[in-house]
Amino acid sequence: MFCDHAGRAFPRALGTLGLGQRELDQHIAWDIGIAGLGRRLAHSLDAPFFMTGYSRLVIDCNRHLDDPTSIAQESDRVPVPGNRGLSAADRHRRQEEIFLPYHRGLAEEIQGRIASGRTPVIISLHSFTPVMNGFQRPWHVGVLWNNDARMPVPLMRRLAEEPDLVVGDNEPYSGRDGHGYSIKAHAEALGLAHALLEIRQDLIADDSGQEKWAGILHRVLKDVLDNPALHEMRLQSGAAS
Repeated sequence: MFCDHAGRAFPRALGTLGLGQRELDQHIAWDIGIAGLGRRLAHSLDAPFFMTGYSRLVIDCNRHLDDPTSIAQESDRVPVPGNRGLSAADRHRRQEEIFLPYHRGLAEEIQGRIASGRTPVIISLHSFTPVMNGFQRPWHVGVLWNNDARMPVPLMRRLAEEPDLVVGDNEPYSGRDGHGYSIKAHAEALGLAHALLEIRQDLIADDSGQEKWAGILHRVLKDVLDNPALHEMRLQSGAAS
C-alpha cells in the first residue's frame, strides 16, 4: 500500500517555492487526509505502507520524470514561482533526492515479496478535492483502473454495498489517461492485481473521518482480498510498454 501525495514538506533550501500558507493548505500541495487514513488502514490490514514526505509541488512522485507536470509550474491555476526557470541540475537534484529513493524502496519491497513467494496486491491511496473548476463532485470514493479488472470490479461492487456511498468508476480521474506513473511501474508492469482508491478530502480531513474511512475500507478490502486470483501475476496486453 502506498500514498504518492501524502506529505507536504519542503526541502529547507527551497523554502515554500514562493507560496503562502493559504496555498500550502490546499489540495495542490498534498492529498489532504490520506496519510492518516493510510497509516490506520495499513495497520489494520497488517500491510506495509509507503508514503511520500515531500509535497507534490517539489516533485510529483506519480508522474513520469519527462511529464511536464512532474515539477509543476502551475497547479489548479495557482502559479508556483519556485518551479519556474529550473536548470537541468535543479530538476535532477529533486529526482535523485526524492523521486528515485521513494520508488526504489517501493520496488524493493514488492520484489522481495515476489521472491519469497508472496505475490502482493497493490493498493494506491489518494484523496480528491470536493470541488474542481466549479463542479461539485458527487462521489465519496472512486476506483481508478485500466485493463486489469480483478481488483477494481469486485472492489466497486463491494463498496456499493456500504450504506449511502456514491462510488465512482474511473472518477474523478481516469486510470486510463496515461498520466499516472506508480501503478504502471509497480503493478501493471509486473502483472500484479491492483487498484487506485480516491477518497473525497472533506470526508477524511480530520481524525474522526480518517478513522471512519479506515474502518470502511478495512471491511471492504478484507472481503475482496480473499480471492486467490488476486495473488497471481498476470501481464495484460501492452502493460509493460
